[in-house]
Amino acid sequence: MSTLDSLIRLHRWQVDEQRRCVADLEQLAEKLRDDLRRLETEQASEQEVVRSAPELASSYGSYAGALAERRRNLLQSLADAERRLGEARESLAAAYQEAKRYEIAAARRRLQHRREVERADQANMDELGTAIHRRRAGSSAGR
Repeated sequence: MSTLDSLIRLHRWQVDEQRRCVADLEQLAEKLRDDLRRLETEQASEQEVVRSAPELASSYGSYAGALAERRRNLLQSLADAERRLGEARESLAAAYQEAKRYEIAAARRRLQHRREVERADQANMDELGTAIHRRRAGSSAGR
């Protein structure tokens, strides 16, 4: 295996790792969005309970404060996950471009090798054709 093939394998592995990282961060961001939606649903539900039972209104204040803190934490975590996701996508794009460069170089090398083999084959065929022509020309001159 050539050094170029090893580099291609290495960079493909790095691209795969970056893809896994992006997928993990996308899942994390989606989970955080789901958590925020559940929080909103929970808040609406609790507000409905308080409307139907006003005697619970005194305890709703502390619940609302804790809910606001949870929302802030979730929003901060979501912003962090989305920032990291953007960075991971940029890293994936860079790793993909690097892998592609090596793949293109290997394809050019294979094409160059194939052309050299074809030229050598053609030179052999030309030499064989010339030898056959000389033999025929020599045998017809001797008749």
